[in-house]
Amino acid sequence: MKNKYINIGIPSKGRLKQETILVFNKRKLNFSKDKRNLIGKIINQPKNLPEIRIVYLHARECIDQLSLNNLDLCFSGLDLLKESEVNVQKNIIIQKKLNFGKATLVLAIPDIWIDVQTLLDLDEVAEEFRKKKKRLLRIATKYPNLTRQFLYSKGLTQFELVKSLGSTEVAPYTGTAEIVSDITSSGSTLASNNLRVLKDGKILQSEACIFVNKQSFKSQSIKRIIKILSK
Repeated sequence: MKNKYINIGIPSKGRLKQETILVFNKRKLNFSKDKRNLIGKIINQPKNLPEIRIVYLHARECIDQLSLNNLDLCFSGLDLLKESEVNVQKNIIIQKKLNFGKATLVLAIPDIWIDVQTLLDLDEVAEEFRKKKKRLLRIATKYPNLTRQFLYSKGLTQFELVKSLGSTEVAPYTGTAEIVSDITSSGSTLASNNLRVLKDGKILQSEACIFVNKQSFKSQSIKRIIKILSK
């Protein structure tokens, strides 16, 4: 907690933003915004607490700024925390998992790979790529750390990660990669792009959470607002 403010980061757009605002509204905590809609405050905030400021950030940036102690707490996705570096994660407490923003990080392959059903099958394909095509199997993803950790834990090492900046699911059709590691809530986008999830290809089950900076958690004011938001 800096400058006698409680700084709370929330996602700046999308359903995660909408659902997060509902958490506050259900507790009769309403926002006001500045003209640029980057920073707001609680209009009817609880008594005997420092002023609460709402900072609108990309969901990934919420995690980064929380780790740097520029936020006291934030709302973001578990997948984004787990994807972050260890030195980021060590500064953050998972205070509460929320019942929204649920999605799964998965490994998905083209439907036409009919003989590939499991990671063991994929390992055989990767070996064929290395021997016959003289290159590694490419995996497009926005989650390189989680994907690498998962595959290594399963004994798969013959692959190359390709960073995705846009629609990951189209990578196999643009020639960017052969398969994808992508976050999905229903699987419909993957299916519409003729991709299917490996039977044992679930990497991480994610959902929205309340995260707290470890240093900020020592403050009684922070503990009080967390208690209010966690009811």
